[in-house]
Amino acid sequence: MKTIISNVRLGEERDKTTSSVYIENQKITAIAPFDSLKEEAQTTYNIINGHGHLLIPGMIDVHIHGANNYDMMDGTTKSIQEVSKKCAETGCTSFLVTSVSSSLEDLLAMIHSVKKVIGHEEGAKIVGLHLEGPYLNVEKKGMQNPKFLRHADFDELDRIFAEAGDLIKMMTIAPELPGGIELIAYLKQKGVVVAIAHSNATYEEAQTAFKAGASHITHCFNAMPTIHHRSPGLVTAALEEDEVSLQAIVDGVHLHPGIVRLMHKIKGPDKIVLTTDALQAMGVGDGSYLFGGHHVTVTDGIARLKDGTLASSTVTMNKSLQHSVNFGIPLTDSIAMASTTPATILNLTQLGKIAPGYDADLVLLDGEFDVVKTFIKGNICKVS
Repeated sequence: MKTIISNVRLGEERDKTTSSVYIENQKITAIAPFDSLKEEAQTTYNIINGHGHLLIPGMIDVHIHGANNYDMMDGTTKSIQEVSKKCAETGCTSFLVTSVSSSLEDLLAMIHSVKKVIGHEEGAKIVGLHLEGPYLNVEKKGMQNPKFLRHADFDELDRIFAEAGDLIKMMTIAPELPGGIELIAYLKQKGVVVAIAHSNATYEEAQTAFKAGASHITHCFNAMPTIHHRSPGLVTAALEEDEVSLQAIVDGVHLHPGIVRLMHKIKGPDKIVLTTDALQAMGVGDGSYLFGGHHVTVTDGIARLKDGTLASSTVTMNKSLQHSVNFGIPLTDSIAMASTTPATILNLTQLGKIAPGYDADLVLLDGEFDVVKTFIKGNICKVS
């Protein structure tokens, strides 16, 4: 099918010029000024009027656990499909199915379900797996269940990779634990992005991990030591290292707006990734949930354990984008952080940009950053 998404804004909010995006065979083929749209195109293209709304590349969530009352660790294909649909509804067109620390059996069951769903998603596409744990530091466990936290086990990893193959795209570890540096080498050899969090790594230990190949920080500033002027820690080492990228949960809870602006000022949009870290309360609302073996209460959209510890988030990608802009990050940079940068980090070379040759994964947003339409490979995604 040949489609034109016409009369859309592609640039900054103050830019009143509009464009038309041409799509054929699931790819973007051309971008042209809206006023150049010829009348004869109406006979050969399906024309969708964007009514001056903002069109952005489909957002990519590298860290999401659940949505719509479904936790993807429950081992069912239904849960993964529900998250896929909610992602598409909220402007996310690709995502990494993300685990929490668990038994090996539960992790393998989740991976098995992902393999059944991938290629048959009802909404956003699965572009791989993000294993958050289980090789994490109990001292910075956050909402991770300490019952399942352990040191690197390479026999166990061999079994995990035997089941998952090259679906594992990212793994979050604590490099200061025994076997941590060897684990980085193991994962790098398999082409996995090595991320750090739930870690008590010192500045020096973090530097060693980066030299070994770790290159990403999961939910930066959360579940890791704070910055101290005589004990700078993991965060300072990550901010100082040019090649290390950072995840940001921009929900107005996990990070103060000033911290978001500081991260952006130091790293720029090419090294910051907006992510949700959402649990099954995303799209549902306040209430009680069982997540990662914990009872979690969501009040006013904030998820916490009984002791007050933050337990993931309920933010969606479109609202994370809105918060980022409201916090003072330029629109084009915020879009890059939600779309282009995660695509680059995951080496998804056909995603993350509105340009000829790229997949037509696109999102139309209104002035409140609510999703008007989501396109996956040029097709309107109807999931509600």
